[in-house]
Amino acid sequence: MFLRHVAQTSPNPLGLEIVKAEGLYLYDRSGKEYLDLIGGISVCNTGHRHPRVIRAIKDQADRYLHLLVYGELVQSPQVEYAALLAAHLPASLDSVYFTNSGAEATEGAMKLAKRVTGRTEIVAFNKSYHGSTQGALSVMGDEYWRNAFRPLLPGIRHVEYNSPGALAAITPETACVIAETVQAERGVVAPNEAWLRQLRQRCDATGALLVLDEIQTGFGRTGTLWGFQRYNVLPDILLLGKALGGGLPMGAFIAHRQRMWSLTGDPVLGHITTFGGHPLCCAAGLASMQVLLESGWIEAVARKEALFRRLLVHPAIKSVRSSGLLIAVEFDDFEQNKRIIDACIAGGLLTDWYLFAPQCLRIAPPLSITEEQIEKACSIILSSIPAHL
Repeated sequence: MFLRHVAQTSPNPLGLEIVKAEGLYLYDRSGKEYLDLIGGISVCNTGHRHPRVIRAIKDQADRYLHLLVYGELVQSPQVEYAALLAAHLPASLDSVYFTNSGAEATEGAMKLAKRVTGRTEIVAFNKSYHGSTQGALSVMGDEYWRNAFRPLLPGIRHVEYNSPGALAAITPETACVIAETVQAERGVVAPNEAWLRQLRQRCDATGALLVLDEIQTGFGRTGTLWGFQRYNVLPDILLLGKALGGGLPMGAFIAHRQRMWSLTGDPVLGHITTFGGHPLCCAAGLASMQVLLESGWIEAVARKEALFRRLLVHPAIKSVRSSGLLIAVEFDDFEQNKRIIDACIAGGLLTDWYLFAPQCLRIAPPLSITEEQIEKACSIILSSIPAHL
């Protein structure tokens, strides 16, 4: 029934039937336990089914679910969550537009940038990933993924991440530059701090808005609450998703209220959504963020990152790139990596690969992972590498 009635995205899905998830572990129908090393692709930063998140969902379900399209009624989960986010962001990022997903956050940010600047050109980066909808696909930085769906949006310029030469592509015609704070799907490629500052300065000089995509790197993944804090660079628009909903689907684009106000007229409802900022999702996300802020897990990310790097040493490992608990373990090629991934899963460890770096094994566990669990995970990875390598 899974293969027949659920639309597939690849010819060879993992096909594991998971019947329960708790903390760091998934359990299949046979009762087999899997240590989750990817956290739903950077979604479950507080682990699966954290008690406070479950309690918040149940409490909100007892009050109300969907009421009306986004933005018309005062719904306390939305208001409280937006206020908490704003309290932990710079003053210029004080207005939150909740969406259903990270891709929709990208779409909203692109519209906002065009509206604020009156321009249409967008600069994006090769090997970047911002979602799979038509607009987000247009700024995705890989032609293999784009080509089958052309024509896409006009006016998109793709340049090289971390390249000083890319700055010249930003002109007075540029509405915005959209960049990942860390290029996750490229296999965890971090920006050069000086380059990122120059990117900010070039946007300032030309009047372009800087959009930073923190859909994967937000909520403590890199060791600070927001990835841009590591580089002392402030975006004009911030994109969030993944961990934003505490395990439920949600995204957001965040900007200054004055800029966001431009979506309210000419036309009215310049951006609208039925289910964005669903009260159940906001209640779950609010509880999850509160847990992160109070748990000490973010402060422990650097120590856990160092433990992964210390343990993941093997002649077959070409390199280990990391930005906090976003880690890429590089092997010779995809075929070798896939054999190791399959062996990890057979050994009770769930992991996968990166879109633009299929030779790299993905590590992005819940931030609640313990040092003992890290040791177990690394042991399974190393034992999954064929003996002849």
